[in-house]
Amino acid sequence: MSYTALYRKFRPAKFDEVKGQDHIVTTLKNQIITNRLGHAYLFCGTRGTGKTSVAKIFAKAVNCENPIDGSPCGICSICEAISKGSSMNVIEIDAASNNGVDNIREIRSEVEYSPTSGKYKVYIIDEVHMLSMGAFNALLKTLEEPPSYVIFILATTEVHKLPITILSRCQRYDFRRISIETISERLKELLAVEKQEYEDRAVRYVAKMGDGAMRDALSLLDQCIAFNIGECLTYDKVLDVLGVVDTEIFTEMFQKIVKRDVSGLMKTVEEIVMQGRELTQFVTELTWYFRNLLLLQGSDNMQDVLDVSAEQLDSMKEASALADSETLIRYIRIFSDLSNEMKYAVQKRILLEVALIKLCKPQMENDITSLLDRINQIEEKLEKGEFNLDFIQQITSEHTSNTDTIAERPKIRPDAVPEDLQKVVRDWSVIVGAMPQPSSSFLKKSQLSLGTDNNLELIFDDDMAAEWFESPLHYNELKETIENTVERQVQFKIRHNDTGRSREEMFVDLTKIIQMPIDIE
Repeated sequence: MSYTALYRKFRPAKFDEVKGQDHIVTTLKNQIITNRLGHAYLFCGTRGTGKTSVAKIFAKAVNCENPIDGSPCGICSICEAISKGSSMNVIEIDAASNNGVDNIREIRSEVEYSPTSGKYKVYIIDEVHMLSMGAFNALLKTLEEPPSYVIFILATTEVHKLPITILSRCQRYDFRRISIETISERLKELLAVEKQEYEDRAVRYVAKMGDGAMRDALSLLDQCIAFNIGECLTYDKVLDVLGVVDTEIFTEMFQKIVKRDVSGLMKTVEEIVMQGRELTQFVTELTWYFRNLLLLQGSDNMQDVLDVSAEQLDSMKEASALADSETLIRYIRIFSDLSNEMKYAVQKRILLEVALIKLCKPQMENDITSLLDRINQIEEKLEKGEFNLDFIQQITSEHTSNTDTIAERPKIRPDAVPEDLQKVVRDWSVIVGAMPQPSSSFLKKSQLSLGTDNNLELIFDDDMAAEWFESPLHYNELKETIENTVERQVQFKIRHNDTGRSREEMFVDLTKIIQMPIDIE
């Protein structure tokens, strides 16, 4: 006896076996029970979500001799004939290969004859969006006023391609993507029937790879079982069969990206290619990894949203602190663009390598997120002392020569700055590094200035940052960190630059006054 694929072997035969589409199943069952049937239905949604299966169950239910709570009995002669595909009452048409006017005219001639057995003739037109415009026009009149014994069920994955004249004549039902939990539970039920041992982690990963489609998940599970006949289905074996990469690889790559380790990244790409991993899938998974890191920066309660193990969550939390949100958004943008390019590319590896180099070298791009990343790189080098004084003076002189308003800035003698504030400025990078997130990120974008009363002022362009430190909790936290670092009491104010002009025009930059010689006029 030939082997039957899992998605065919366990195709739902009753409404109760349909998973993840309760809103549709309940409505259809109620229509059958109350005999309020429509004449045309439109089932739309992504692949593998149960459109055709529900259509066949509905066709059996409306013709069943002994329906049970709106669902077919499955044992009467009509139900058995429909299940075997031998019933003259249910006509399945693949519009991808039968999309011409003549095919629709044939349907129009057939609907004139009433069913030989049962109550209804049900026409299931799959991938209906593939019909030609002439075929749609030929279908309109029949679809609007079919004989009382005819029901049309149109199924499509691209509902936006259907003419409005067709949409207006149908009851529309949108099939949702099935959740990972629902798919996972269904796979476990089937594995129990197949007497196949498994790891929960392995089954859940297969469910995740199904991307909301039960049929796709069953096909992947079939593939994994075939590779491991008679053995327990483990997480590692699933990774090997599906050609995907473990999350630990993403963490290692992210750390190399942050360190600008281009050579290390190229070696990792070489390893992935040699292992036979699918690069398109790899890019998709890495994009989701960046997205998960961004979500972790926004909230601490992300366990359910991210769908990762506790160990992976801890590892990702540590990784999320290595880059700010603007940088992660740039990573996601670059890899989202890469995903679109890889679909039709021949040299996928080269595209991947170029994208990874872009992540490490923001100077290759000129958008705002890349510029912010470049600024962060300069700040890091300044904090580590990798820029010498001559370089800073050169940058400052260039900036001064290109800014007309610099001459308007007030000149302050270095010794006019109190000694305790000078110490704060010199130790500012240490203070910022000692603050928790997001305070540390906010402070990196602030400017140290001097008030009229010789008190320290922190200038912020960002409303959120200013409001953050105006709160007593975060103000006192910063004050305590400053005083512990410089070992002195320091008074300071929070100011928001809402003038509409640059901070350089409006406020004195203490870092330039203290670290660099100033000509006194």
